Amino acid sequence: MSLVTATLSKGGIAVIPTDTIYGVVAQARDRKAVARLFALRRTIPRKPFIILISELSDLCLFGVYVSTEQRVFLDRVWPGPVSVVLPCSSEKYEYLHQGAHALAFRLPKSKRLQTLLREIGPLVAPSANPEGEKPAETTLEAKKYFGDRVDVYLSAGKRLKGKPSTLVSLTGEKPVVLRQGSVPIVL
Repeated sequence: MSLVTATLSKGGIAVIPTDTIYGVVAQARDRKAVARLFALRRTIPRKPFIILISELSDLCLFGVYVSTEQRVFLDRVWPGPVSVVLPCSSEKYEYLHQGAHALAFRLPKSKRLQTLLREIGPLVAPSANPEGEKPAETTLEAKKYFGDRVDVYLSAGKRLKGKPSTLVSLTGEKPVVLRQGSVPIVL
């Protein structure tokens, strides 16, 4: 992990195993790295990346504060493979929310990933594939997509065939499931 930590701390991009599938990651508070990641994945504007955090208090780093009801929901699903969209009206983070005024966060269960997040800080972590392509299940597949445009690849030592995280929006009055993923959510 030290090579990954060093690479990310210098504004680099890495492909790493997450708690669900391989992700292509960069420091969430590094504008240049995030812009590079948007270009790499050919992501549709106004479709923000999921941000991995190490603890609930990391939300305030992005000007996001949760209500009591939202906190109850988050305590129920985190840590785990559920990503949650929360309102973020701050223009300071437009480079992340792309004008959508909302950001998606996930607090992963993986101890290894949590350690990395505590060392380096929150990471933007879309799946390791260009927009519209099948997520890479191995680092070899990720290399076919990205080649040397990614600075470091970290293998899980096995094929990751998991589903992406379940995606739930908490931007309205009631939670809405946007995508059923690795953990089914019934509201």
